[in-house]
Amino acid sequence: MKNSLLLLIAIAMLSFKTDNKTKRIIFFGDSITQAGVQPGGYIVQMQEYLGQSGTSDQFELLGAGIGGNKVYDLYLRMEEDVMAKNPDMVCIWVGVNDVWHKRSFGTGTDADKFRGFYAAMIKKMQAQHIQLILCTPACIGEKYDCSNTQDGEINQYANIIRDLAREFNCKLCDFRQAFMAYEAEHNTQNAEKGILTTDGVHLNEAGNKMVANMLLDKIK
Repeated sequence: MKNSLLLLIAIAMLSFKTDNKTKRIIFFGDSITQAGVQPGGYIVQMQEYLGQSGTSDQFELLGAGIGGNKVYDLYLRMEEDVMAKNPDMVCIWVGVNDVWHKRSFGTGTDADKFRGFYAAMIKKMQAQHIQLILCTPACIGEKYDCSNTQDGEINQYANIIRDLAREFNCKLCDFRQAFMAYEAEHNTQNAEKGILTTDGVHLNEAGNKMVANMLLDKIK
């Protein structure tokens, strides 16, 4: 009887430790994510908020962003930069360069290949029981009336990510939808940049704050 009681106590203690362990979250993406670990960046803001709320010990936030990366770049470095670190959760934010570079550099990623590489990443991570947050690309230009040159393709790639989130039962952080709604309300001059971004793509202070708040809702 005594041994059985000790065994039950040990199991309970193990369960308590497992349920309360620090959750490691990797933010996997391009230059927007790379900037997220800089002062004022959205990952830094998230860490600061967790500290203020007394929950910083529950989460370990790691940035894994590299400028210029497209979806196949993420796929190629996934093992070293993500899987080897044994995360509990991964936030994938990619797609801007897959669209943007088509016009700016004559490269980019076709929609079918984008979906294929993205789905392959999801399958590999889910096979390791990693929770996923999929993020839609926010914008390439901030004009609210859909007159930015690549709005059509950004919407197409955002829809691909929404479909993948449904198909693989992942959390979705729909930055595209949120940014468009914010621009419609606050971008009264229909400016190309300066509302949520510095250059139409990379986040300014307001953009970092929005992204941080949206992601905090998903990880907690």
